[in-house]
Amino acid sequence: MNRNNCYCVIMAGGSGTRFWPVSRASKPKQFLDVTNTGRTFLRQTYDRFARIVPQENILIVTAAKYRDLVLENIPELAQENLLLEPYARNTAPCVAYATYTLLQRNPDAHMVVTPSDHMIDDEDLFVETITDAFEYVSENDVLMTLGVVPTRPDTNYGYVQACGGREAFLQGKPVPVKTFTEKPDKDLAQVFIDTGEFFWNAGIFVWKAKTIREEMEKHLPEVTGLFAGWNRALGTKVESEFIARAFTDCMNISIDYGVMEKTERAWIYPVKFGWTDIGTWESLYNYMPGKDRFKNSLDAEKVLLEDARNLMVVSPEKKKLVAISGLENFIVVDTDDVLLICPKDDKRFKDFISGIAMPEYEKYR
Repeated sequence: MNRNNCYCVIMAGGSGTRFWPVSRASKPKQFLDVTNTGRTFLRQTYDRFARIVPQENILIVTAAKYRDLVLENIPELAQENLLLEPYARNTAPCVAYATYTLLQRNPDAHMVVTPSDHMIDDEDLFVETITDAFEYVSENDVLMTLGVVPTRPDTNYGYVQACGGREAFLQGKPVPVKTFTEKPDKDLAQVFIDTGEFFWNAGIFVWKAKTIREEMEKHLPEVTGLFAGWNRALGTKVESEFIARAFTDCMNISIDYGVMEKTERAWIYPVKFGWTDIGTWESLYNYMPGKDRFKNSLDAEKVLLEDARNLMVVSPEKKKLVAISGLENFIVVDTDDVLLICPKDDKRFKDFISGIAMPEYEKYR
């Protein structure tokens, strides 16, 4: 396999609403350092994949309004490798834009497509795994997704049933996918775990550009049809106008729903490195080390607790004392203009913060 044919597409256009109030519409979570590593999510993701593909082969797809934030985080990124979406249309249109762009540049392109908000333990093993996946798709026309052994019945993830089940994990090799199930309820997720045949869908995909093009044009013609003429428009001065027209009429659909659940070419690579999708406050709580003996995760300078358990406390204000008594399983987040106190449950949090969509709270979004 020629390394120069390997590309990385980082999807960095999300609004990060599930990390409100730290993540805002003006600066969502991919541009923040919420895990206190000294690097933003986007910077960590870029650095991780720069170990696998040439830096000039890394593309970032983001919302047009986040252009400056991306370049602030990744100043070495070439302008032609920054693909700007005029409207948020989920991951399938994002993948279509990136795929046609790469095919325009290199018909033999191989792609890894990744979100920008994952945490990886054992990056050496991660690099080895992605490299192996590139090798596999170079010889096989499959759509590869990475699968993670589930540790709890989490309803925020998609579940992939693999041919061979847990045995596939032990063998450490790609296997065909039986079924995709996107975000089941908790009871069904537990059933999946008990069977030993299901993995979390990590949302990291590896494939040839020409293979995903074929499958998108087969299963999502209502999306790919809007990119007709891409080979004459992309990489030219009319690209922005072309993409604006395509995205204006494009449906909102994920690559999982649009292609991976329908294709007969879906394969899964069960992985052994540590993986966490930091998509919510609850997932950040589960990820963060250094909890106290009452399982409180404390990111604050001064904290006074009494009868407090399983809390996620975030307060960047160094002069402020955070004092909490009689609270359990809550998120407490204190910013300059918002104090959030909410149960540490993803569904309740999502339902609760929907209220900020009301006009009187616009300045806090």
